[in-house]
Amino acid sequence: MTARRLDGAALGKTIREEVAAEVALLVADGIRPGLGVILVGEDPASEVYVRNKGRACEEAGMKSVTRRLDGTASEEEILAAVDDLNADESIHGFLVQTPLPKHVDTERVLRRVDPSKDVDGFHPLNVGKLVLGDPTAFKPATPSGVVQMLLREGIETAGAHAVIVGRSTIVGRPMANLLIQNGPGGNCTTTVCHSRSRDLPSITRQADILVVAIGRAKFVTADMVKPGAVVIDVGINRVEDATAKRGYRLVGDVDFEPVAEVASAITPVPGGVGPMTIAMLMVNTLQAVRQQAGLPVGK
Repeated sequence: MTARRLDGAALGKTIREEVAAEVALLVADGIRPGLGVILVGEDPASEVYVRNKGRACEEAGMKSVTRRLDGTASEEEILAAVDDLNADESIHGFLVQTPLPKHVDTERVLRRVDPSKDVDGFHPLNVGKLVLGDPTAFKPATPSGVVQMLLREGIETAGAHAVIVGRSTIVGRPMANLLIQNGPGGNCTTTVCHSRSRDLPSITRQADILVVAIGRAKFVTADMVKPGAVVIDVGINRVEDATAKRGYRLVGDVDFEPVAEVASAITPVPGGVGPMTIAMLMVNTLQAVRQQAGLPVGK
C-alpha cells in the first residue's frame, strides 16, 4: 500500500481563492477586510510565517498590517500595540505571533486581544465557545485547516476513532474539540495522547485518523500506525542535512516514507498542513468582518 498524499498547498490555494472572491464582494460594498500581526523579536520561523501571511492577504485583496517590536520590548509596550489594534477599525482581526520573549507573560498578552478580533482563537472566550460548539467562535487555524482537509478530501470522520498525539492549546486540545463536534468533519471518537500516556504505540495503532503534533522529528514510525489509517502530520522540524542548500531540511513528526507504505492517506511536510493554516486564518478574518458588521456567519 502506498498512501495518497493530501496536498495542503493545492487545497490552501483553493480556499484562498474563495476568500479573494468574497473579499472582492465586500470591497464593492465599501468594506476592506484587514488582518494585523504583532511580531516581537526576530525568530526565523515566525518571520517566514508572518511574511507568508502578509503575501496571502495582499493576493486576496485584504489590508495587511504588521507591527514589529524589538525582542527587548517590554510587556507594557507589547500590550500597548495590542490596544492599538483593538481600537483600529480598519483591522478586523489580528494575532500576536508566538513564541514571545521569555520576559513576557504570553497569557496576559493573548487575553488582552479583543475577542471579536481574536482570529487565532486563543482568547478564553473563544476557547469556551469552541468547546460549546458556538458557531461564532474563532477556530484555531491549524486544527480548523485539518478539518477542512478531511472534508475536502472526502475522508469520513463520523464514527472514526481519531487519535491526537500532543495536547497543546494551539493544536492538540482544539483539534480534539473540533473532531468531537456534532456536524461535518466531526462525530469522531477522540483520544488525546501526551507525554504521560502509557504504551503510546498501542493507542496510536487504534487510530482511523492519526493527528500528530508533538514537535519531535520523525517520532511516529510505521509500527505505530494502523494499516489504512489517515495520518495528518502537523509537525515541522529542522534537521541538519549537509546536502541541502541551507544545510538543513524540514521534516514532520511522522517518519514519512515508511508510514506512507502503511497509511491510506498522509500529509507531507512541507506542503501539507502548513498552507491550510494560513488559508484558515484568512477565513477567520472574513468571519470577523461578518460578525462585526452583523452579517450572517458563513462556513
